[in-house]
Parts: sequence; structure tokens; C-alpha cells
Amino acid sequence: MKEIITVVKEQFEHIGMIFRMSRYEDKADYQSHYLGLAWQILSPAIQIGIYYLVFGVGLRQSREVGDVPFIVWLLIGITVWFYMSSSILGASNSIYKQISLVSKMKFPVSVLPTTNIVGNLSSYFPMVAIVIITVLFFGISPSLYWLQYIYYFICMISFLFAFGLLNATITILIRDYHIFLQSIIRLLFYISGTIVNIENSGLPDLAVKILRLNPIYYIIDGFRDTFLSREWFFEKATYSLIFWGIILILLILGSHLHMKFRSKFVDYI
Repeated sequence: MKEIITVVKEQFEHIGMIFRMSRYEDKADYQSHYLGLAWQILSPAIQIGIYYLVFGVGLRQSREVGDVPFIVWLLIGITVWFYMSSSILGASNSIYKQISLVSKMKFPVSVLPTTNIVGNLSSYFPMVAIVIITVLFFGISPSLYWLQYIYYFICMISFLFAFGLLNATITILIRDYHIFLQSIIRLLFYISGTIVNIENSGLPDLAVKILRLNPIYYIIDGFRDTFLSREWFFEKATYSLIFWGIILILLILGSHLHMKFRSKFVDYI
């Protein structure tokens, strides 16, 4: 528990530096592009259009999911997915990518995964705005359920931080892990409810219950519950407790490994 407190404390003590570094990385990544930071919106928007044409128009013939237009259902899930997948992969490689900085000065290494997570928010929030506009366009009115967006946003950031810290540390210790993680992310895209409605997929009930234990599924489904006014988070208390239990386990493992090996990161590379 002491290791968790130390790592979390570092995030709050260096919050200003985290935001400054995230802005710098955004500008550095797109400075040679004519459209610059606009690609943070254009790239996911193009991919969403492709997925809608393939899975919505092509395979589903634009059928609704329940009583919700497929494009609305898809847009909510895939916006969250794009942010989470890019943050998971970016955070896992964040320490290795900045190892020259770590080796030259005393630096709170634990903030590097967080810097990547915060940096990706610059593309996530505009996509959320597009989600809201789309939801309203299709006649879905705001409700009190929308207030729980705050809860699921905290869930998402908590998961990304805990998982990112663990992944970033393992990537330093085992370089092949990052490649392995990329393959896992591709698999999770199809089993996390991003483009496939798992509950109506025809899978056995046991398989559906197991897939619902996936933290990414919990978050994506939660945002759909929010914007589509379907269910409060406390109505699925069991899955909520399991989700936070997984977060705690990831945070314990990530903090322990990080504090144990971070003084030797340069040696491992």
C-alpha cells in the first residue's frame, strides 16, 4: 500500500509537468504535418466511417441495436475504444521511449504513462463532442443518467493509469511484451463490445458473463448506459465491485514492480 501511495502522490505533485509534457508531445508528433493536430480528429473519424460502412451498412444493413441506431451505438463505443487502446499502447512504451531523459536527470518516471494518457485527451474530448451531437441529432434527449459520465470517466482513467504503469514497467523488463500487448489489443477490439453487441451475439450465457468481466467492456458499456439512458452504475453492483477489484490488483502489481525496478531501468535497456 505504501508503494501505491508513493506512485499516486507523484502524479499529483507533478500534475503541472504532466500537462506541459503532454502538450509538447502532441505538438512534436504533428509538427511536420500540414493539418497538424487536426489529424487527432480526422484519423479516428475516418476509421469510424470505415467501420460503420463495413459493420453497419455492410453486415447489419443499418439495423438498430435495440431501439438505438447502429451509428449511435457504434460511435459511443468506438470513441472510448480509440482513446483507451492508444493510451494503453502509448503508456506501455512511454518509459522506454523517454529512457534518455530518465538516464540524464532525476525524474519521476511514474508520470510518463500518465503523460501519454493525458495527451490523448486532446483527441478524445472532441470525439465526445461529436458523440453528443450525434446522439442529439437522432432524437435522444439528455437525462439524469448523463451525470454518471463523470463516474465512468474516473473508471477509465483509473484503469488506464493502473494498467499503464504495469505495462510500462514490464515493457522495460521484457521488451517483447509490447509486441505481445499489441496483439492482445487487436483481440480485445472484438471481444470488448466495441463493434459487436456481445449480449445479443448468440453466445452462451456463461460466455457472455465471462466477457462482461473485461474492464474495457465495463467502461464501454457504462458510457452507452450513460448516453443512452439505460442503467445506473450501481444497478450492476457486482460487476462494479469486480471492476474496482481488478483495478486494485493492477495497481498493487504495477506499483510494486515499478518501485522495485525503476532504479535499474537504464541497466535493463
